[in-house]
Amino acid sequence: MRFYLTGLFLLGAAWISGCTGIATQEPESLPVSDNNAVTVLAEAARADAANGKLDAAVGSFERALRIEPRNPALWHELAKLRLQQGQYQQAEGLAARSNGWAGGNKALRAGNWRIIGQARLKRGDYPGAQSAFDKAAEQAN
Repeated sequence: MRFYLTGLFLLGAAWISGCTGIATQEPESLPVSDNNAVTVLAEAARADAANGKLDAAVGSFERALRIEPRNPALWHELAKLRLQQGQYQQAEGLAARSNGWAGGNKALRAGNWRIIGQARLKRGDYPGAQSAFDKAAEQAN
């Protein structure tokens, strides 16, 4: 029964996300930095992640964050990796930190709220997940 309800919730969340027109531009398609070292580290991290080397990708993003600790795009990408690794609470915290630096970047803020929503879903916090997905939808307006 729980599996059935979870499936219905996920289907409803996906439908709501699609119907509200949440930002179509993925935050990672935005420029990461003007700093060449940060850009090189981010590109290496993305390549490692694409090849399934998540720990190496995390290390590269962490090094980039030591150079630019206020870079919301780096926090966002690290949050995505932690979500993939099943570290849901850490993913949520990293996405929240990204939102703290994101300012008026609605695409990035929406992406962070989607990560938070997914992390909450995985942890079984369905009302919290819905709240996060609603906040992601608000960023599209």
